[in-house]
Amino acid sequence: MGYVVLTISIVTIACTSSSKLDVDYMPPSISPKTMNSVDAPSPDPREGLGAGLFDAEEAIWNLEMLSQTPPPENFVGVTNSDLAFKDNYVFQGNYNGVIVWDVSNPAEPELVVDYLCPASQSDVSVYGNLLFVSGEGLGGRLDCGTEGVQERVSEERLRGIRIFDITNVEEPKYISNVQTCRGSHTHSVLKDPEDDENVYIYVSGSAPVRPEEELPGCSNDFPEDDPNSALFRIEVIKVPLDNPEAAAIVSSPRIFDDLEKAPQHGLTEADKIRFKELEAEGKFPVVLETIVGPFLILARPEMVSRELTKIVEERGGEGEPTLADSALLRQKLPDIMKAMMGGGDERGPDQCHDITLYPEIGLAGGACEGYGLLLDISDPVNPVRIDAVADSNFSYWHSATFSNDGKEILFTDEWGGGGQPKCRDTDPKEWGANALFSITDDKKMKFESYYKLPAAQTVQENCVAHNGSLIPVPDRNIMIQSWYQGGISLFDWTDPANPVEIGFHDRGPTNPERMASGGSWSVYWYNGLIVNSEIARGLDIFKLTPSPYITENEIAAANTVVLDYLNAQGHPMFKWPSTFALAKAYVDQLERGNALNASTLDNMRREIHRAEHGSSKDRSKVLKALASTVENQASGSVHAEKMNKLAGTLKDLASM
Repeated sequence: MGYVVLTISIVTIACTSSSKLDVDYMPPSISPKTMNSVDAPSPDPREGLGAGLFDAEEAIWNLEMLSQTPPPENFVGVTNSDLAFKDNYVFQGNYNGVIVWDVSNPAEPELVVDYLCPASQSDVSVYGNLLFVSGEGLGGRLDCGTEGVQERVSEERLRGIRIFDITNVEEPKYISNVQTCRGSHTHSVLKDPEDDENVYIYVSGSAPVRPEEELPGCSNDFPEDDPNSALFRIEVIKVPLDNPEAAAIVSSPRIFDDLEKAPQHGLTEADKIRFKELEAEGKFPVVLETIVGPFLILARPEMVSRELTKIVEERGGEGEPTLADSALLRQKLPDIMKAMMGGGDERGPDQCHDITLYPEIGLAGGACEGYGLLLDISDPVNPVRIDAVADSNFSYWHSATFSNDGKEILFTDEWGGGGQPKCRDTDPKEWGANALFSITDDKKMKFESYYKLPAAQTVQENCVAHNGSLIPVPDRNIMIQSWYQGGISLFDWTDPANPVEIGFHDRGPTNPERMASGGSWSVYWYNGLIVNSEIARGLDIFKLTPSPYITENEIAAANTVVLDYLNAQGHPMFKWPSTFALAKAYVDQLERGNALNASTLDNMRREIHRAEHGSSKDRSKVLKALASTVENQASGSVHAEKMNKLAGTLKDLASM
């Protein structure tokens, strides 16, 4: 690519500037680099970290840890789950309830309230003065009691959505709930741009259907046998903002119609080798097929004894089983296990794990067990499936993230369900990873590539792709993402065919001797902070540090995006105000793209510096001249779009 030369026009402007500003100007201390020249730490410091719950060794790159805060007493040892944000508050779900933090000082978060109200998994969302909390486990109680529910059928059980009034954040008021047939594993809040009177909640419940005696209308039959079946559907709850107590289910869309069972991969090569080793030892390994992928397990001794006795009896034999009997049992074990687990149906998914809503573009991404779905949500009550993709490398489509312009979508695969070590050096890079798609003009998803945490983790660390969010760096898809005990990974997928890691934080295992739950459940960007819900260790807060891959100016531009609230499953559309930070970020990106020569870039930065720090009288003149020069040259550049954005920003600044 040839360079665009702007030097002559810029030098002419420079003659009007003061010598003091020439002295004050400092060129960038870190030069932007392209994404194909990322210099990651080597050897990777994440590998071999020492274990510990609150004293594990840590590794960090291109992030700064601001604080680590352990959970309050009633929540220690209980799983921390998802996050939501409002004003200066972080709402952290926990299987025991909700923890609210004030992060006005991110170096020292303050506990506002720890609201004890058990019901797994307590995913949280906020809108206005309302807090919504998911409940799916059988032990959740309507009265938030800690004693659980023991009966199969109980009027005390809560499975669905709890609604709290948080007008006074220090004293949440439990005002209502909406019960659903399968509970709420996760949920997503939709604020329709055309409706200011209501919000809508899309509920994803993956538990078994509750008895009709407990909640009338709940049916476990297939839809062809009962059109009101609780299977193969989601729920849409309408919440009137002036009367949230009247929240109720208004539709149950069957977005899974006609989907066949998706292909899945089998065991890893390492597991296949282990399978043969166990057989050679005289044991009875079996592959357990689940919706989150196949598991290699050992048949229990009592089960083996019972089934061998049956085989001996069926052939009319007596005494101890023979080698032939054992061989026959090995053949039968897969079918025996399938029958025990109720497998064999060839239908597609009957529920989503998570649905990410992007109302500004009228689309949603459904991560739905065996499929990734693209939904039209222009009518919030009646979402319509417009595309579906399956992939034999994926086990369990878990969550989705759109690019800001809605032209790409990323899905995560929670292979193993989040409780297994799936980032070992023997695990395929395509399994338990992210799948990146572009979205075509006719709203079809086109596969581009996979991205997986590049650092191998140990067998003591549950690790697989989990929740994350975009960071609003202008014109780039930069994401921070959880990987359970793989820590958090910062990566660029602006080119969806070539994602690359540009930062991370990781701890050693929570336990040095055995698998113990821990790691990052969710990590999201919110108003300049990166907030991490650590399953076992509490709340972490980070910020980005400048690097050749995200410059100081790009970070500053990202931080001009200020949100009133954030639910990660309710995708916000980022919009950047015209600031000097934005202009300088565009210049950095032009350098990263090799669009301009070094002299031109230096002179351009000098002019922006003079306009920013010089007199207001000269500012407009300098910026207008520079904008005109950039605009005139843009038509001859392959980077015309970026240069025109820079020119537009300079014009806006000139008019302020």
